[in-house]
Amino acid sequence: MLLNLSLRTFPLALDVGSGRGYIAQHLTKETIEKLIQVDIAENALKNAVESEIPTVSVVADEEFLPFKEDTFDLVVSSLSLHWVNDLPRAFREIHQVLKPDGVFIGAMFGGDTLYELRCSLQLAELEREGGFSPHVSPFTAVSDLGHLLSRAGFNTLTVDTDEIQVNYPGLFEVMEDLQAKTYF
Repeated sequence: MLLNLSLRTFPLALDVGSGRGYIAQHLTKETIEKLIQVDIAENALKNAVESEIPTVSVVADEEFLPFKEDTFDLVVSSLSLHWVNDLPRAFREIHQVLKPDGVFIGAMFGGDTLYELRCSLQLAELEREGGFSPHVSPFTAVSDLGHLLSRAGFNTLTVDTDEIQVNYPGLFEVMEDLQAKTYF
């Protein structure tokens, strides 16, 4: 289980950027009574994995959630918010659809994610082309997330980080692994 939420029951939960519904596999119907999965990629929602929780899929953009204020008891988002163009707006949208005592749990890549790859690509392109352009999406600095969440209206914040280092023998193995990941 991704997170033990068993101390509380959430009648209505929202998975923002759900993709194929990987979070739903790790939640139980004793904790979540109904789950709404939202993603901008219709094909991902059509191919969502089965869940024991009654689930509804909605095609929508994280920056423009089509729900009324104070609708959800829980909002989760795992590894999708780094793709949005306007992260402050997405956080405001999430805060708006949460009930006043609602819970938001999100996981996203931080500023130093793929740092070595970004530096290597920039140095190689600079050497060969005399300049460079980014080939890896920029990630929000962890130090900025608390401020962004606070500006969006969240007031009881916990921002935590985990650093996971994976070593590869070469660039091609890194690229092969990244291409195999559904969240990149």
